[in-house]
Amino acid sequence: MESINLIESFSEFKEVKNIDRATLMSIIEDVFRSMLLKKYGSDENFDIIVNPDRGDIEIWHNREVVDDEFAEDSFDYDEAKHIGLTEAKKIDDDLEIGEETTTPVKLLDFGRRAVLAVRQNLVSKILELEKDSLYKKYKERVGELMTGEVYQIWKKELLILDEEGNELLLPKTEQIPSDFFKKGDTIKAVIQRVDMKNNSPIIVLSRTSATFLERLFEMEVPEVFDGLITIKKIVREPGERAKVAVESYDDRIDPVGACVGMKGSRIHGIVRELKNENIDVINFTSNPSLFITRALSPAKITSVKIDEETKRAEVFLKPDQVSLAIGKGGHNIKLAGKLTGYEIDVYRDTDIDLEDVDLEEFSDEIESWILDELKNIGCDTAKSVLELSTEELVKRTDLEEETVNEIKLILQSEFE
Repeated sequence: MESINLIESFSEFKEVKNIDRATLMSIIEDVFRSMLLKKYGSDENFDIIVNPDRGDIEIWHNREVVDDEFAEDSFDYDEAKHIGLTEAKKIDDDLEIGEETTTPVKLLDFGRRAVLAVRQNLVSKILELEKDSLYKKYKERVGELMTGEVYQIWKKELLILDEEGNELLLPKTEQIPSDFFKKGDTIKAVIQRVDMKNNSPIIVLSRTSATFLERLFEMEVPEVFDGLITIKKIVREPGERAKVAVESYDDRIDPVGACVGMKGSRIHGIVRELKNENIDVINFTSNPSLFITRALSPAKITSVKIDEETKRAEVFLKPDQVSLAIGKGGHNIKLAGKLTGYEIDVYRDTDIDLEDVDLEEFSDEIESWILDELKNIGCDTAKSVLELSTEELVKRTDLEEETVNEIKLILQSEFE
């Protein structure tokens, strides 16, 4: 028996990743039924058998044997349903009027153009369904941690392949600034979102989102994964610093200690994955003053004044704690504000206003190279600078008069 051989089409879809076998066979059958409808006006009298393992499809035509006069002259004759007796005898000499005969439909019956059209239709439908299936699959996985392999490196993004060979994108904006990957490297990221562009799913990954850090904690800390410790909130400056507020409903579990691990064993794995990002794990509390105090760690706070209406907090510290509270590049105070939900203003403790202040305490207001210039001439404190005239400072340093005046204003405001 001759069957319609579609070995080329089937081989193209042998590795279809996101469509199950039953769905694939159903698509193939539907495509061929549409071809039968075009040729015969009906597909009711046809049986279609898909053989994906052999790479072919069989179409059987079932027809009732009628007398030749009916076949030639009757308006009720339908070639999709009937076959004349003379024609039927060519198939099987024992056939009689009223019986049913089944014959294979040959490829040549449709013509080359129709076969090419059906093959193109088949390719189009399967690709479309695969894209839709991939979109739905990853849409349901948004927020999950995944591991992939770096396949292609471009200026603005990386092309990542998952374990099934699906293509995912990691944009530069979603990479930690110090990230550096080579082709073939294994990479961890969280599924950030799934977009549709030109009817194709675009799966975007992220290593900078708070969700990525949360998933890493779930992976490294069993108590977080089991729900014994709850992560209340995470804020990050990717590659620089992160603050994680945790809480345990079991008094026997120390949430901070469990997350950090013995000698930092658990947190170290997360820090390495985040390219040495500093991670502060903080005990969550509903007391805003205490929460702000903990959030500004490692700085030690003297007192906190809160205005609930404006959501502002005035924090008072010893002078040597101010730079710790602000942190490098202002990251510490910025993240503490995001974590607590308050706009935090830092003030030096008023009890020591009359004392001298080390120049290092002004590192957030005065550039480091200027401070170095002043230290080089023996000025280590604010008062030691203010005791010298502007002319003397210009003469003994490489600073401009305008710069010196600006510095003096900043230092003077400390004692006002």
